Amino acid sequence: MLIRVLIALLFPMIASGQDLNGKWVGRLVMAPTGCFPVYTIQFELTDSSGIITGTALHYSDSFNHIKKNIVGTFAKDSNRLLLEESTLLDVSLKQDCVPCLKKYTLTYHRGGNAIADEQIRGIWISPADKATDGKATCDPGTIVLNRVTKLEKKHTSPAFTQNKTNVLVREIRLDSCTIEIELFDNGQIDKDTVSVYVNNRPIVYRQMLKARAIPIRLSINAKKNVQEVVMVGENLGTIPPNTALMIIKAGEQRYQLYLAADEKRNALVRFIYEPTH
Repeated sequence: MLIRVLIALLFPMIASGQDLNGKWVGRLVMAPTGCFPVYTIQFELTDSSGIITGTALHYSDSFNHIKKNIVGTFAKDSNRLLLEESTLLDVSLKQDCVPCLKKYTLTYHRGGNAIADEQIRGIWISPADKATDGKATCDPGTIVLNRVTKLEKKHTSPAFTQNKTNVLVREIRLDSCTIEIELFDNGQIDKDTVSVYVNNRPIVYRQMLKARAIPIRLSINAKKNVQEVVMVGENLGTIPPNTALMIIKAGEQRYQLYLAADEKRNALVRFIYEPTH
């Protein structure tokens, strides 16, 4: 009896100390009406102090596969994993099939007789239940993955802070709780690729700036009245440095900023909530 009690006490400590670095492979289930109701999915994840980045590879055979960037967070105290697919990296699908960008709500599990040594499982949805064409439906489903390869965790700073300085472009004081941001390439489209972090959490990962906006929506309030948005230049494009036009809408307030990032600096915009009433 004493041994069972000790195991019960120790097991949560072991699980909560885990990281998710490595390769995970399993099965994703869609609605019966989907192009591939059940198929194989593979995550390759990097866990930097609970901030998750990586890729998701969906495939049913050598002719039908999709690879996407994926970002999210892992709360070790609750073993809760939240992931979101951000951009399409590679698409090869049969005609009339349209990919869905998915959001995952998962939990981490370790040990037990009925599951593998390490497993993440849960559910997925798509924004507005629509595919990337805005027309086809993406009914929610389930997902189960087992760890295949565990990478050694490197105790380093987040990638966007390494050897770079966050340069404050502007500090903006707002009386609105909602901030809508659009990011465009500034001028000629020259393959500038950026990541965007809000209070050190990734919300855009390695997306190319184009004439069509990258939309970002933030919430700000009295309890968390400062939001720091950092744009990281992942490359220099064909015309250095990496530059972007940022359009900001918050209530009746409108701003237009020009951001620049390179190998030594990131662009920082700080928002401070100051209600007028």
